Amino acid sequence: MIRSYKYRLYPNGAQEAALSDMLGHFCDLDNAGLQQRIEAWNRQGVSLGYAAQAGELRAVRDAVPELAGYSFNAEQQVLRRLDKAFAAFFRRVKAGETPSFPRFRAKSRFHSADFRVGDGLVCRDGRLRLVGIPGLVKVRWHRALPARPSHAIVSCSNGKLYVTLQFKVRELRIPGGEDTRPDVGIDVGLNSIVATSDGESVAAPKHARKAQRKTRRLQRALARKERRSKRRAKARRNLAGHHARVAAGRRDFLHKLSHGLASRHRVIAMEDLGMNALKRSFLARSIHDAAWTQLRDMLTYKAESAGGSMVLVDPHGTSRRCSGCGAEPDRPKTLADSVHDCDGCGLVLDRDVNAARNVLQQFKGPGTGLRSRSVRVAA
Repeated sequence: MIRSYKYRLYPNGAQEAALSDMLGHFCDLDNAGLQQRIEAWNRQGVSLGYAAQAGELRAVRDAVPELAGYSFNAEQQVLRRLDKAFAAFFRRVKAGETPSFPRFRAKSRFHSADFRVGDGLVCRDGRLRLVGIPGLVKVRWHRALPARPSHAIVSCSNGKLYVTLQFKVRELRIPGGEDTRPDVGIDVGLNSIVATSDGESVAAPKHARKAQRKTRRLQRALARKERRSKRRAKARRNLAGHHARVAAGRRDFLHKLSHGLASRHRVIAMEDLGMNALKRSFLARSIHDAAWTQLRDMLTYKAESAGGSMVLVDPHGTSRRCSGCGAEPDRPKTLADSVHDCDGCGLVLDRDVNAARNVLQQFKGPGTGLRSRSVRVAA
């Protein structure tokens, strides 16, 4: 399995300036490669590929001394990234879509550079050495590497520098042979972000909703500033930093939630929801804030790392059907119905928990996910 760990970099002033210059030169190389492809097609009808452009890279480094001081492999990755953009463009055109043509990029929007570990980037004495960057760059190793990395991405986000190291790890094997952890079905929602077939419900933190007041204030402050002014740039950084903090809080919550579910259960069953349609509905803001897709991705790789698996099931009928007897209700449920009350078998429980049990039954078959039936009690 391929895993990536992200670490914070703490360069000094000279190193930070050198890293900024490096990204700027790589941006110029990317734009030059795009310009060459456009002119080759317009003038001669020739479609250039990665091999043709990479073959000219040595001549370009000789003509541009600034590029000669950086890693040759990292500059190849810039051209390879451009080639991937064109491949994605033609693939979508062939599929009948209307994608935008690869465009020129400003230096303020070119934020990352790819390296091969051992060629352009080396880890030495707990620090990073990059070709073209003076000295050793300090790294905050908040967790140990499980294996020797093979690939690295140096990126800049909101004025902070990071390195993402990629490596291959083995799948975790449960000691003793057989995995005795129970299977679980989960239902995602807006009030309870997760409800499990075991009866557990986790309230949605609603990070963006709670930060909405400050977000509006910062957006109004940005709108009042004069364009291309220093105060507008400062207001933009403040707004970007606020959004980054909200995203970091959401990501931290989802990491802890997915880790707990993956470590306690062997198989996690989840609805295969059509996220694209849901994100265009009247609940779009709340759905984006809940980040169901991000949770699903985290559960997928963390379940694999823990020796389990993540499965997606058909969501049809899971919110309406009774998990006790399988009967459909006489009237459709609305968003205001928070309790499942079956007239046929008398099952009364939380609506989301009932849906989670139906999700587990979709995976394992009828009769699973139900521990005991509720009994109607006279008022």
